[in-house]
This record gives sequence, structure tokens and C-alpha cells, in this order.
Amino acid sequence: MTELGVYLRACRARVSAEQMGLPTSGHRRVPGLRREELASLAGVSVDYIVRLEQGRAKSASPAVLTALARALELRPDEEEYLLRCAAEAGMAGGAKPAAPRSRQVSRATQVLLDSMVNVPALVLGRRMDVLAWNSLGAALFTDYSRLPAKRRNHIWLTFLDPEVRGLYADWERVAQECVAYLRMDAGRYPNDPELARLVGELSLKDPDFRRWWSDHRVRSQRQGRKEFVHPVAGELSLDFQVLDVRGSTDQSLLVYTAEPHSPTAQAMTFLTGWAATELPAGAADAAARSEDEQSPSR
Repeated sequence: MTELGVYLRACRARVSAEQMGLPTSGHRRVPGLRREELASLAGVSVDYIVRLEQGRAKSASPAVLTALARALELRPDEEEYLLRCAAEAGMAGGAKPAAPRSRQVSRATQVLLDSMVNVPALVLGRRMDVLAWNSLGAALFTDYSRLPAKRRNHIWLTFLDPEVRGLYADWERVAQECVAYLRMDAGRYPNDPELARLVGELSLKDPDFRRWWSDHRVRSQRQGRKEFVHPVAGELSLDFQVLDVRGSTDQSLLVYTAEPHSPTAQAMTFLTGWAATELPAGAADAAARSEDEQSPSR
């Protein structure tokens, strides 16, 4: 069975007949839409749905995939994942994604990070690896320079580092979103051995990750708000934005900001002063560059 088939089945199970305005008479052995109901809503045959889910279909046109996405009421990022799965299976006529580029952060990007003294900022790469950070980013989450390169991963830390895990006021929601981000990334590079190792380790060590990963939910959120309980700064309500780093495939800039004149803004001013004392400017970043240059892979 292909990832496309598994994902279609998972999406079908999450949509109820009542939600789609369909009659609900008769016993349903499993939750969600029946194959014949999805086929009717998408305007395709039941046999075609069966072949797609079993990985036996030879092709799937963009029009058909779009019809399935609409029938399942998928969000844009979920539809994107569906199309990626089909492309990876060679069914949608699209080119497979290119191999990921170097993990090295450009000098210009690092200078930008270092200049952002009043906001926490990280550069994330494939699998949400933390490739670079500024002093306030380290103060908010953890001193990444003290971690081996293979442990500088936002999702690994969220699940398996007790201190990072304890930062989130609503850890379960944040952790579920992290799993959905990672699943979205897997749609781009499903044969990435480092991704397989990360998923394997998290599945082995954390039952919540294992359960949420099997749900096949995907997400690609570019902005939002997170609540923190920081051991130094106290309660924080921070908005985040994810910005693509131009010219660097698979690198993004994650920035957290506080509402001006809010209690969080005051707390962040205090944290900035604390970071200047406890985390000397540039020390963490220099250590990160040095180790990453010696260890190009996670």
C-alpha cells in the first residue's frame, strides 16, 4: 500500500456522512465515509477509489485528486500533501522533489539572526532541524550550543527533552501540530533516511508521538500564537511567523514576537537582559557553525 492510499483512507475516516449531508441509515463498521460515498461526492467510480487506496491505480490526474480533496473537505496544505503523495508514486505527472541541499546557513542569514536582538529567532531546516539561532532564541528554548548536532531538532526536543517539553502551556496541542508539520515534510522527501530514523526513535520512545503519527494528519502553518511557561520569564504569549529563506531550499526563519506594551513584552525585555548575561552574544552561534561544518548530516 502506498502513502497515497494510506492517507486517503485516513482522510476518509475523519469525515462523517452527517458532515457531508448524506443519509446515515445502516450499520457502519468503521467511522467516516464509505468508499461509495466518497466516489459519489468526487464523481469517480468505487473501483477507482479501491485501486487508489490499495496502491493499484496506475495514474491519478490533478483534476481527480482535486475532486477528492474537495469531497473530503481538505485544507490547502492537506490537498498539497495529497498531490505530493501522488507525485511521489509517479501518478500525477509531476516531478519528484529534488534532493535536499546543504544544511549550512549562509553568512547573511546568520548576520540577520545576530541583529535580531529583541526577538527570539531560529532557522529551521529539513525535519525541523535547528540549523541556527540567536541569543534570545536560545534563551527562550534551550542553549543549542550545548547539544550535539543530532539533538538540535525542534520536534525531538519537544517530545523528549523534559525542559523544552515543560515550556509549553498546552503541550499536547503544540506536540500534535509538530507531528503534523513533520508528516507534511515527509510528503516531500518520503525516502529520507534521517527522517525515518527520527520517526523511528520518537515512535519507540513516546506513545503519543506513535499514536499521532499514525493519524496521518498534516499541517503547514505559517503564523499563530503559542503560550509558554518560562522558568526565567514566566508566562509568555508569543505570536510566531515562519518565513522562507530565499535561495536556501528547505530553510525557514521562525520568529516570535510579543504584543507591544503587553506583560509578555515586558517579560521578554527582562529575558533579553538575562540572555545577555547568561548567553554571551555570538558564542552559541559560533559553536553551531563550527560543529555543523564538521558534521554535515544529522
